[in-house]
This record gives sequence, C-alpha cells and structure tokens, in this order.
Amino acid sequence: MSRATKIVATIGPASNDLPTLKRMIQAGVNVVRLNFSHGKAQDHIDRATMVRQAAAECGREIAIMADLQGPKIRIGKFENSRIQLENGDKFILDADCTMGTQERVGLDYKALPRDVRNGDLLLLNDGLIVLIVEKVVGNEIHTVTKIGGELSNNKGINRQGGGLTAPALTGKDMEDIKTAMSFQADYVAVSFPKNATDMEMARQLSNIAGEPYNHKPMMIAKIERAEAIPLLQEILDASDGIMVARGDLAVEVGNAAVPALQKRMIKMARASNKVAITATQMMESMIVNAVPTRAEVSDVANAVLDGTDAVMTSAETASGKYPIETVEAMSAICLEAEKFQENKLDADFLNMTFTRIDQSIAYGALFTAHHLGVKAIVALTESGSTALWMSRHSVDVPLFALTPSVATQRKAALYRNVQTFNLPYSSDREVVLKSAETVLLKNDVVVKGDMIVVTWGEPMGQVGGTNAMKIVRVGDN
Repeated sequence: MSRATKIVATIGPASNDLPTLKRMIQAGVNVVRLNFSHGKAQDHIDRATMVRQAAAECGREIAIMADLQGPKIRIGKFENSRIQLENGDKFILDADCTMGTQERVGLDYKALPRDVRNGDLLLLNDGLIVLIVEKVVGNEIHTVTKIGGELSNNKGINRQGGGLTAPALTGKDMEDIKTAMSFQADYVAVSFPKNATDMEMARQLSNIAGEPYNHKPMMIAKIERAEAIPLLQEILDASDGIMVARGDLAVEVGNAAVPALQKRMIKMARASNKVAITATQMMESMIVNAVPTRAEVSDVANAVLDGTDAVMTSAETASGKYPIETVEAMSAICLEAEKFQENKLDADFLNMTFTRIDQSIAYGALFTAHHLGVKAIVALTESGSTALWMSRHSVDVPLFALTPSVATQRKAALYRNVQTFNLPYSSDREVVLKSAETVLLKNDVVVKGDMIVVTWGEPMGQVGGTNAMKIVRVGDN
C-alpha cells in the first residue's frame, strides 16, 4: 500500500449511487461516513447496504462510520426563510416564538435562555453572525448585533467559550444508535461530548444495541466543545479515537486557536494508542471547483505531517459537484506529504516502559523491522490491537494486519499505514504462517527472498494474546 493516511468520505445526494461510490472507493476512500444529521433511518440503512455492496464489488473492506447529530442548538425558521441583520440591530432569540421575523426568531434548543448571561457572545451560522447578549427576560434572549449578515432558517448557535448544558446524547441519537447497530456500523462518532461519561454512555448504548448482532463498534469522540479541551485525556481514555471537528470547535475557541489544538490532539491520540481524524473544510472549495486551493492542499498535507490517521470530507463528497475528483486530489496530497514524514521511531522508544506482553512484542517488531530494513511487518491478529499499536509510530515499513475477522478488517481500515487481508483461521501455527506468506505473495506485497517480521499469539485464536515474533525470509518454509 503506497498511501498510509486514510480517507473518510461523507456520502449524500452527490454520491448516493453505486457507480459513483465504487469510483470513490477505487480513488482511495477507506471509510464512509453516514451523517445522521440528515435523512431518515431507512436512508442510512439503504446507504450502508450500498456501501457494503460497493466495497465487495471493489474487492475491499470499507469501514462505515455513523456520525450522530447530537444536540440541535439551532434557531427556528423565518416567515420568509431569511432576514438581513445589520451591525447594531436589536434581535431577540425567543424560545416561545413559532415563526421568525426581522425582530425575533424561535429556538430548537429551549434551554438556551438558562445557559446565557449578559455580555455573552453568541455566534450563529458558524460564527459569521455575532450577537451580544444584553439581557435575558423569561424565555427571551435580548441581543444586539455585533457582526451582521444574512441569517436563514435553522442555523446553528454557539456560545463563545462554550458552557451550554445540552447533553451530548439526545433521544434521537439513542434511536440512531439502534439504527447504526442494525447494519453493524464499525464506528460511532459522538457529537459534542463534554467528558468521559458522555463517551461511556454512548459505548454502553452501542454495545447493548449491537448485542443481538454480536457486534461492538469503536467509539469516536468529536472534539467540538471548548470544555472538552481540558478533559481531552479522559475523553481519549474512554474512546477509541477522536475527530478534530474544526467547525464548531473554531467557533467556540476562536479560529486562531485551532491549528495548535489540532497538533496537540493528534499527538495525544497517538500517544494514547487511539486514532485521530482531521475534519471540516479540508477541501471546501471543491464543492464547486474541480481543483483545491493552495491553502487547502497545505491544510491536508499539514494534517498528514501532524500524524493524523485520516483526513475527512464533508459536503465536498456529500453534496459537491466533484466527489470523485475530491478523493483523488486528497489521496495525491497525502502521498506527497508522506514522502517527507520524519521517522522518529528510535526517539519514540526512549524512556518507554513496556507493561504488557502484546505491546512489547508490537514495539519489538517495529524496532527490529526498522533496523533490519525488512519489506513488511505482518500482524496475525484477531482484534487488530497489535496493528493499531504499531501504527501509532511513524515507521518506513508498511504494516499488514492478517485476520480471520471481517469486522477487524473494517475497523483497521481507519488505522494509519495498515492494510488488511483476510486469513482463514487455523490452530496450527505452521499452517497459519504458510498461509500468511501465500496471501502476501498473491497480493504482490512480497516476493520470494524478501524478509518480513511476523507477530502472533499462542495458542492461536485467542484475542489480545500476541506473545511471539519471528523474522521470516519468504519462501524458506
């Protein structure tokens, strides 16, 4: 596999057909995101079925990510769909209003009047409109417009600095989790978590909903709230990965703070053996243009150099004019950036303490492969954990996870620098090692005479039991 960084693509009206989706997968999509903020349950079920069909026809295992909507902190609708606010205009956010006018608009989030105070800054429509709270009277928030502009139906609201009390999981999210588990979504992305408890609750609900299918998804925390930043480590500990969701986060903490936070979050995720996805406006101009801007190229490349596992598209592939070209461009940028990825393996291992046998074997394989200059590192794995741990370090040797589990293949589709192949189960070590060589030869990963490092667990078939490593010259067995 030549590209280490994975691509998460959102599908929607622009990509909601089998031929387009197949071309996107062939162009480089590794994970498909279903945005539960739009559409009905059956829409997502149908799209998941299509993803599985497209992946099968392309001969790949593609992960599906169910992205929950989270709390709707939005204004209501206007009589004429939109208004124009000028700087200095008085405007009321009214929880009791049913239809908006030039003077006031309703709220989907009825508790907002209890969450704000005089002097608070409210940012609407991704921060394009800024209102200053002058006073709160009952269910009315009286504001003055600091930065005006066009305001249309159902635009989002953020409070600068965070602090809104809306729960991360709504009743709709709980139903959507059941829908996602009905088609065994590989990842569930939780919007607006504030702490570890939000993620633990989402995991518990997902595991319960997935129990009839013997399925447990991996949990992604979308870091969008200012109050999540001080608790980032506890959120990481309760999750399987994070999404650097730069849209709402930028509105709450300010645009200027986001680049440094992105680097910090990716670094923390890798140090915690968790995955990281970088998202929002990465190729925004390609919604309407066939080529990205120079700034967008640099943005994607810098996320790759930061060590992100994946870069993500949103509207670019969901509703844009050039979904396939977007994926092709993003893949090309990742490949170029990876040529300059610095190998820090030796530095990573300085002062590292190994506390588990399986982790020790994983890191030993990395160190050995790097210094011997082998062709590939092969993890024979049930759960994919060994491959995940190895992928947390920048190494110039490709990683291959060979597993009998299709679910593990799909989950590992998100791991940086990891490619998966299906390997039939056997309790005989020599049979498995020979089968692994055959798979690698068949897929042109190696040729006879190449040296590889292989890890596995004995007895064969146990989960989390990697305890052995072997240096193999292909064809010697």
